[in-house]
Amino acid sequence: MHLTIQNPVHSELIIKKSRFIGCVQPVASRSQAQDIVAALKQEHPEAAHVCWALMAGGQSAAVDDGEPSGTAGRPMLEVLRHQQLHGVLATVVRYFGGVKLGAGGLVRAYTDSIAQALLGAEKVQVQPMAYLTVQVQYPQEGVVRHVLLQHGVEQLEVTHEARVRLRAQMPERLVPQVRQAVVDATQGQAQWIEDAAHEG
Repeated sequence: MHLTIQNPVHSELIIKKSRFIGCVQPVASRSQAQDIVAALKQEHPEAAHVCWALMAGGQSAAVDDGEPSGTAGRPMLEVLRHQQLHGVLATVVRYFGGVKLGAGGLVRAYTDSIAQALLGAEKVQVQPMAYLTVQVQYPQEGVVRHVLLQHGVEQLEVTHEARVRLRAQMPERLVPQVRQAVVDATQGQAQWIEDAAHEG
């Protein structure tokens, strides 16, 4: 059983004058995680490091951002793995306080930052997700988008070729009713291309 978290949760530690601002938050993909990290770097231009770890969509990442190799991203990733979390991004913004912590001290600091943030996180079971792609004629694009929106379905990408192709992600349990709603809205002209399910 995989778990994720409901909302972003923060922590803050001061260790030998260095400030560690930790955050764990739900994310759907690596690209979304990279956008969040880029925004953090803009938000904290004076920070020495913005380290991060990710478990999402079957991908993992561990980034030390200039800290000695293996002392930041990897320990943070291990915390996520140990708690069986998926679809979660862990970040720690470090303001250097002038005192070096050593490799062991860094590992503890980054581990503790994420572990402390997770203490306040509400964990929920990951819903198995399905990816569906539908092809429609151009005049029906708006109709299909409206149906997906009504069902709270996340639209991942749209390509415009001979026909419009929309790729969407939704909880597996919604698939039958979303398919039916799209078929009804397009008078049966929508064409489903693929149907791959996996754990979010």
